[in-house]
Parts: sequence; C-alpha cells; structure tokens
Amino acid sequence: MTYGPAGPDELNYTAERDGAEWSVLVFLFLSLLSFLHSTPPTTMSTITKYQIHDVRFPTSLTGDGTDAMNKECDYSSAYVELHTSDGLVGQGMTFTIGRGNDIVCTAIAAVADRLVGKKTEELFKNMGETWDYLLADPQLRWIGPEKGVIHIASGAVNNAVWDLYAKSRKKPLWKLVVDMSPEELVASTAFRYISDAITKEEAIAMLKSREAGKAEREAKVREVGYPAYVTSAGWLGYDDEKVARLTKEAVSAGFNHFKMKVGSNVDDDLRRGGIIRSIIDDPKYLPTDRTPPTPESIAGKNAGPTGSVFMIDANQVWDVPQAIEYVKKLESLKPWFIEEPTAPDDILGHASIRKALKPHGIGVATGEHAHNRMVFKQLLQAEAIDVVQIDSCRLAGVSEVLAVLLMAAKFGVPVCPHAGGVGLCEYVIHLSLIDYIAVSGTMERNVLEFVDHLHEHFIYPCSINKNGRYNVPSNPEEGYSIQMHNQSIEEYKWPNGSYWVANPKTNAAY
Repeated sequence: MTYGPAGPDELNYTAERDGAEWSVLVFLFLSLLSFLHSTPPTTMSTITKYQIHDVRFPTSLTGDGTDAMNKECDYSSAYVELHTSDGLVGQGMTFTIGRGNDIVCTAIAAVADRLVGKKTEELFKNMGETWDYLLADPQLRWIGPEKGVIHIASGAVNNAVWDLYAKSRKKPLWKLVVDMSPEELVASTAFRYISDAITKEEAIAMLKSREAGKAEREAKVREVGYPAYVTSAGWLGYDDEKVARLTKEAVSAGFNHFKMKVGSNVDDDLRRGGIIRSIIDDPKYLPTDRTPPTPESIAGKNAGPTGSVFMIDANQVWDVPQAIEYVKKLESLKPWFIEEPTAPDDILGHASIRKALKPHGIGVATGEHAHNRMVFKQLLQAEAIDVVQIDSCRLAGVSEVLAVLLMAAKFGVPVCPHAGGVGLCEYVIHLSLIDYIAVSGTMERNVLEFVDHLHEHFIYPCSINKNGRYNVPSNPEEGYSIQMHNQSIEEYKWPNGSYWVANPKTNAAY
C-alpha cells in the first residue's frame, strides 16, 4: 500500500575523529552550532499531510533473520512521512517480517490522521503530552490498549514527530534529547502507569545527578564509539561454513560480543556454538591492532580467554521448564545470557528461569517483544531479567522508550537494545547515546546489537569503527536517521515495487 512518494535523496556524511583533544574541540564546536540552531522557528508550521509506504525486502531468500521461531523473515518497514507547510518532512517506521505489514500501514494512517492540521511547535513544546494525544483516541485505544498493531503503529508516528522535531532544531535525535534539561526530558516521557516504579520527581533528581558529567561522556563516546555486538553470524538458517566465515569476519572487524540463535536442536546448537566459541576464543583470529576489552566491560559475562563474550537467543520458543533444561545443556558454551527464553509477556516465567539459571552463571535478557513500558516495569520489579532489551519500534516511539530507560537506570539494569531488523540499528544508536550521556551515565556493561543487513537503503546509515563500536551520528540534518532512499522505496514497495513485479513468486513467504 503506497500513499505517495518518498523524501529526497541526500548524501551521508561521516566524520572520523582521532585523539581525545580533537574530540573535545569537535564537541565544543558542535555544541556551539547546536546552540545557534536551537532557537525555534519564528514561523508557525503545520502538518499538512502524511504518506505511508509498505516496504518489504526479500531477506528470506538468504536465511537472514532466521531463528527457532521465525523461519521465514522478509524484513519489512511500515514507513510514514509527515509533511509540513514549511517543507520539512519527518520520517518514522515500525518493523515487521513480511506478511501483515499492510495491516500496520493501515493502522499508521488511523493514528497519523490525528496530526493533520496540528502546529508543529505546539506538538514539540511538550512531547509527553503529544504522546498522550496520539494514543488517546478512545475508539482506536479499544483495539489495544497500548499493545499490538495499534501500538506499534503509534510508535511509527511518534518516531516521525521526534524526527521532525530534531530536524527543526538541526540536531541528530540523540543530541536533541541529551541537550534537554532534566525537567524537559521527563516532560517528554510517557509516564502514566509507572509511578509505582519511578516518580517524575525521582527521575528528575536522577537526571540532575548525571548532569555534571554529560559533556565529558559526550566527548568520550564521540571519540571511542558506542559498544556493539554482532548477530549476523548466528542466524539459524546458516550452514557451518557460513557461520565460521562470518564469525572470523566479525572478529577481524573488532567485535568482542557475539550472539547465536538457538532452540531447534540441542546437538546442532552445541556444534554451531562450538564453532563460534573456537574462533572467538582463539588469539590467532584477533586483529593485530585490537584494543583489548576493559575488565569492567566483560565482568560477569563468562568471557573467554581472549575476552570475547558469547550470548544465545531462543526467540520465545520454549515453555518455562523446557527453557531451564535446554539452557543447562548449553552451559558448556558459557553464554552471558539467554535471550527471550519464553513468551514475552510471562513475567513470572522469566523470573523462574532467571532463578534456576543463576547458579549456572547464565543471565536472562528480554524485551524486544515487550509491548509497552508496563511490561518492563514488571520485569524489573520481579527481578526477572539481567538485561533490558528495548525495541525502538515495538514500544510506541521515543517517548515510551525514555520511560524504560529511566526505570532501568533506577533499578541498575543495563540496557542492550534489540536491533535485528531493517532500520533498527539506525534508530537504536540514538537511544543508547541518550541512555549513556543523560540517563544511566554508563556504557561499560552495555552493548548494542549490530546486524549487517540493509543499511544501504538509508540516507544516513549507521556505521561501525575499527574497534567494533558504533560511530556517533553527527549530521545536523539527519534527525532520527531513518530516511530511506527514493529508489529503495520504489524498488521494494509492496506489491507494485519494481523488484516484486519482476519476482512475484520469488519468495515462499508470499
């Protein structure tokens, strides 16, 4: 379903910075530019229309994204553009894996329609109230509330508003948020239903306690990048040769954390995990100029002799007792955590799994299918997880993500976002930067997923430095970094894009 043309192509700009002194100078220069651009426009712009695109990529042909639960994945984007009277366009999206993407597009239209005619500065002045307004339609709310298709559609629209806000201030999204005062950030957050976990007053006090080190943290992450882990070698549909080759490439690229999909067969998992472990634990595969991991970054993660860390992901395939017994059989692989061991809504099930696996030194991570902040609240209150895995599109946009970041920081649980999907890596680097610079104040134990698929379709693609860390998005025009190339939309829009017209029966998923 296509509602109109995409935005213009632009060039991507990536700057490399060497040395702490140069990093600080760049930080000061960019801060000055940020200040000069921070004044709201004098003219009152309004949202005039929205356009929606159903964009699907045939990733199932190569086995990308395959796991024990999802064996046919065509990475897809339900993509929305908000057009304004002054010509500025805000882009947003949510992620699916193929069939049903059209349903999400229809829901996005229902949510976006509420914004037509609205003045942008009125929306920007209190993004928390704007989030409430987007989710407040009583009839649309009935088909949630705050879950399912209508919720992820609301996330796409909220992300587009944030993208528009950042572009209007000539800042990347992360910079827009970290430059806010504690009061402004909390006012931008979806706070309803979480005051029993953290109050607004507690959140403001916590953010104020982090204020003094913000400039130093920003300069540091610009210099060294944000820690990343790689999943691309561990898809379930890859043969052993491909697993070994991609693992060696990831080690050579500087990565230190590696994740593998599990859950179909114990013997297969032990064999594939053994292949990955044998490579990441062998010093001969390490790059000669590798920067060794700090002790703090690998503490408690079952790191091997080279300091490399291994994780496993079951994508919700087990019942609770089955998860416990299955993961115990993989203990020899020494994983840091098991991700999504059971149904994403089963709070007490996760708590039981965590309790049973703790004596074996294996943690529990989940969150990519946690459909709202209340699920995260309960996971944290029940001490059910060791790692919070937010999803930039499963939650209803930046405003709801901020709520989870604040709760995780209060409970002292690291946030390691999910990014296995089209556009998710582009999104989540902004969220991790917000967490590090403004909210938690740490990135020592945190690590952000990187999946090396489909970045070429974005005007401002994410990038990884030689030490296997995300570079910081720095273009003042990129907003939330999710703008697609026109050509990509025209080629892969469903069902009439040039690729799908030429290959109507290419994919078994259709």
